[in-house]
Amino acid sequence: MNRKTVNAVIILGVISVISILLVQIVWIKQTASMQEVNIAIQEKEDSLNNIHFSEQTHIALRNVLENISTVKADSSDLYGAVKQINANYFSVDINEELHPYYLENLLKREFYSQNIHQNFQYGIYDCFTDSIVFGNLIRYTEDEQFTQTPDSLTSITSESMKWKKDGHYFTVYFPNIEPELDINNSKSSISPYMFVFIIGALVLLFFGYTVMVILKQKKLSDVKTDFINNMTHELKTPISTIGLSSEMILRSAPNERDKVEKYASIIFKENKRLENQVERVLNVAKLDKNKITLSKENLNINELLDEVKDNFDFSQDGKGLTIILNKNAVTKTIKVDPVHFSNVVYNLIDNAIKYCDKEPHIVISTRNDKRYFFIEFEDNGIGMKRDDIKMIFDKFYRVPTGNLHDVKGFGLGLYYVKLIIEEHDGSIQVKSTVGKGTTFSIRIPI
Repeated sequence: MNRKTVNAVIILGVISVISILLVQIVWIKQTASMQEVNIAIQEKEDSLNNIHFSEQTHIALRNVLENISTVKADSSDLYGAVKQINANYFSVDINEELHPYYLENLLKREFYSQNIHQNFQYGIYDCFTDSIVFGNLIRYTEDEQFTQTPDSLTSITSESMKWKKDGHYFTVYFPNIEPELDINNSKSSISPYMFVFIIGALVLLFFGYTVMVILKQKKLSDVKTDFINNMTHELKTPISTIGLSSEMILRSAPNERDKVEKYASIIFKENKRLENQVERVLNVAKLDKNKITLSKENLNINELLDEVKDNFDFSQDGKGLTIILNKNAVTKTIKVDPVHFSNVVYNLIDNAIKYCDKEPHIVISTRNDKRYFFIEFEDNGIGMKRDDIKMIFDKFYRVPTGNLHDVKGFGLGLYYVKLIIEEHDGSIQVKSTVGKGTTFSIRIPI
């Protein structure tokens, strides 16, 4: 997948996400506008119905009070006697003895005449004791009009019942009429735009994750392509050298022993180099598949470092390589896999030599505490940028060297180093400054 394809996918994805969000916002805006209109109409209708019901109920209760006042000689002042406590609750003041049977019949008659076809419950109250002295629930049916509730003892109201209690006011409650609600509180407290925001965030999160995966796959593809090119070059060079040297041996005269030994030596070294490259790739492949089993044993680190230093001094003879050992650790022996741990040390030194644009100067220092053994590899190489440090342990990754194209390798060395260190329950850290050098610090449990 090339860069243009990735850019096209990202642009089309962004356009699609923006289009979806715009459609959602427009749709919600239109729906909200229609809903506001419907709510306004419904509120208007409910308000008119409530006003009409309130007016009818006031008239009915006023008529009831006038009938009561006509019969009673000491009737109270009718002004302000009827009060509406709530949309479904009314109170009427009286100051005389009022028989429940008589009140019930008056309420039924007046409610029916005012077309108030609602269940209602009335009660007669005593102000001195602040308690109800009688109450009843009356149901409205089309066949029987108003009837008493049969399942309540208090619903039995008779004309012959004895009644000698003063009532100071009576109330009428309509259970099927909804009380007035706060419109602002009844509306949803969550804005629909909040849902759009949540959905948009989820879509953007998914899209961002998809783009990240695509870029990661592209990067991996580029790295693998670079690895194949490097591997082809690394394997082709020794093979060509071996072939050329073999041809020169065949062409040499029997008495030219020096030339034969020279070409045979080249063949041996190049074959060893080829073997090492193949072995490195196979080791990493085995590590990926968890096929390598570490054989840990006690290893003297000082002896290992001395051996490594001698090998590099011999192979780099005349090239200005300097390796300084600061063996400060009190503990000299740790339990590791000798083969793999030796490869770690060789890889780090080899890396320091390859990425150095002057005479390599490497300082290897050891120290320890009660729990860990520390080894530091400090070089004077070209150094690394912060972005490169984050990726140097990735498989196939190679630090860019600008115009310098003679750095050989597959990008597997540091990946192998990190895997081996972690298999030993250790850790590795990197500090680097561009143009000054790099320091690798390894920590291994004792």
